[in-house]
Amino acid sequence: MGPVIGEDDVARCPWAGGPGVMRDYHDTEWGERVHGESAYFERLTLEAFQSGLSWATILTKRPAFREVFHDFDADAIAAFDEGDVERLMQEPRIVRNRLKIEATLTNARATVALRDAEGLEDFVLSFAPDEPTQWHDTSEMVSISPESVALSKALKKRGFAFVGPTTMYALMQALGLFDPHLVGCFRHGAHA
Repeated sequence: MGPVIGEDDVARCPWAGGPGVMRDYHDTEWGERVHGESAYFERLTLEAFQSGLSWATILTKRPAFREVFHDFDADAIAAFDEGDVERLMQEPRIVRNRLKIEATLTNARATVALRDAEGLEDFVLSFAPDEPTQWHDTSEMVSISPESVALSKALKKRGFAFVGPTTMYALMQALGLFDPHLVGCFRHGAHA
């Protein structure tokens, strides 16, 4: 399926065809570069929490995630302990998955440790693909790439969890490491 025309006469990727939180995310964030450790850590965390769930669910819960995870300040989260995990397991406004919550703490600690090298942002950016995407139809799209496999392996080596190749591919899309929009979508080429 190619881009769809919404009721507002704008061509978009099919998953963002109707009004709502998904369209808003598509139109303003998806595929846009962000900067700073907390912005990268937030996307990494939310992609991990999304695994097995709808992205709309994560976007709806995003304000609560930001609140309970201190705006994704890695230092603050790295200091969390088992009591914090239990508190988060009782928080109905977020996804209450113990493994994902514990992975967030693990990843915060790994993010802090990564500062001694290049830092999370530069580390992730170093895996950006060289070739631009030119997808015309969703059937051409993939959910994994050599770069996402390499990023996944490299992050795991650095102590990160819940960073499988498919999740890292979604992260790369979200962060604009390549243009994830279909040719014909009004956002295609917008961040280049």
